[in-house]
Amino acid sequence: MNSTPSIATNKKVWIIGCGDIGRRVAALYSSRYKDIEIKAIVSSTGSVKRCEQQSIKAVALNLDNTYSLAGMNFEQADLFYFAPPTQTGTTDKRLQTFLKQLGSSFPRRIVLISTTGVYGDSGGEWIDENTPVNSQADRALRRLSAEQSLQSWAQKTGCETMILRVPGIYALDRLPLARLKKNLPVIHAAEAGWTNRIHADDLAQACKAAMDCEAANEIINVTDGHPSSMTDYFNQIADYAGLPQPPQISLQEAEQTLSDGMVSYMKESRRIKNEKMLCLLKIKLQYPELKSCLNG
Repeated sequence: MNSTPSIATNKKVWIIGCGDIGRRVAALYSSRYKDIEIKAIVSSTGSVKRCEQQSIKAVALNLDNTYSLAGMNFEQADLFYFAPPTQTGTTDKRLQTFLKQLGSSFPRRIVLISTTGVYGDSGGEWIDENTPVNSQADRALRRLSAEQSLQSWAQKTGCETMILRVPGIYALDRLPLARLKKNLPVIHAAEAGWTNRIHADDLAQACKAAMDCEAANEIINVTDGHPSSMTDYFNQIADYAGLPQPPQISLQEAEQTLSDGMVSYMKESRRIKNEKMLCLLKIKLQYPELKSCLNG
């Protein structure tokens, strides 16, 4: 439990794409600051209602249609951009349009969630922020496009940025139990590549720390630093939930039976270091590995 006393603040906080992670970030602000107004842009009336339950003032906007940000004050705000790109193409036009619509109302800093998928496949080698990007899947190319668009815009406007490259996100209330109950297969343990993950609460604290820290204009990998295979991930969750471990198939069989998206994840293998995150953001992970959540 956060025992830090609430303090007064004049902060303006905006969360663009205020889903699960956005609401966790908002809760961190609310627990620390009194009388803070957190505003959000979301994609549906259902999301508006979920935000309102947390006293987040939200408005529903379709970021793919023509819209205006007139009347919204982003000047010197803490702005978290969590809206995902569209599901097709290789560029993130949503973010490009949003930045144009800001006009001259520049936030103090923008924290962007990107993906560790921009590194592509490293054959299981350990990588860090100095590793060159090697985006292969369209989903990763769209995220890389978002990073580059934000950096280019920030250079012109002087707005500070922090880009967080994030792997798979988990929490007890967002485990893949439905997939396990369907008994869908995973890759044979011997063929499964390395995957990385971060607990949703640890990602939320990393996002807020990235907004608050003295460093600016950095790219940071946000991961627990304890990678394992996707097969091991599903097996651990199955054991936790009292479900049968999923059947295992070869990578060749997976290419014929699983979705293209799942296969693209399974074909990439990398282990991601988190030293920069721990050093620069000065956070202590609540869940430094999967079992610390499942066995907690």
